[in-house]
Amino acid sequence: MTNVADKIIVALDVATAEEAGLLVNRLRGQISRFKVGLQLYTAAGPDVVREIAKTGAKIFLDLKLHDIPNTVAGAVASAAKLGVDMLTIHLSGGEAMIRAAVDNATTDLTILGVTVLTSMNEETLGSVGVSESVEKQVARLAMLALHCGVGGLVASPREAAALRAKIPGKMKIVTPGIRPAWAAAGDQKRTTTPRAALDAGADYLVIGRPIVADPDPVAAVKRVIAEIEA
Repeated sequence: MTNVADKIIVALDVATAEEAGLLVNRLRGQISRFKVGLQLYTAAGPDVVREIAKTGAKIFLDLKLHDIPNTVAGAVASAAKLGVDMLTIHLSGGEAMIRAAVDNATTDLTILGVTVLTSMNEETLGSVGVSESVEKQVARLAMLALHCGVGGLVASPREAAALRAKIPGKMKIVTPGIRPAWAAAGDQKRTTTPRAALDAGADYLVIGRPIVADPDPVAAVKRVIAEIEA
């Protein structure tokens, strides 16, 4: 039986390497995967990834790469040398960019394609020239990812069930926008609970503020696990 905690990726959305280190040290007994995103990576650079890796934790490097194919290829190669477990790219970068990422990933690095950000809805899609619904845009980009050999998708938990029906089981689904029943939604527009996301077919749940911003992150993780298992 899979340990529920292994499904949780704690987002280290903090400002300094010191804060990240304290969180990892406090949670490492419960959590095996941590996300390093743009805020922390910009502040602390690749050294913070190396320090977290020393704990034996797996690292989800969430940089959402979106650039010309050659630049993305180089960035993926650099991330692979850091030993990260998962790395995000924006699927809206197109087929050539996606293939450049896949081709430069090692066998130990899973490229995750970002479909539509969980902070977006039909209105925000329309403002950038996408007239289709969120669901159709997610499905379109997911099929492109599958065609290009991407190892997994990042998508709202609200689209997870539809995606799981379309893509093979070996292709992972990672869902941000997870909000336990007791947590505020914040700036996320397409959210759901941890249990609902897993039931919809998500493989991993990215949870940040409900855990990281809690005065007792260890207790917050226990509350999330209890809610999933209830």
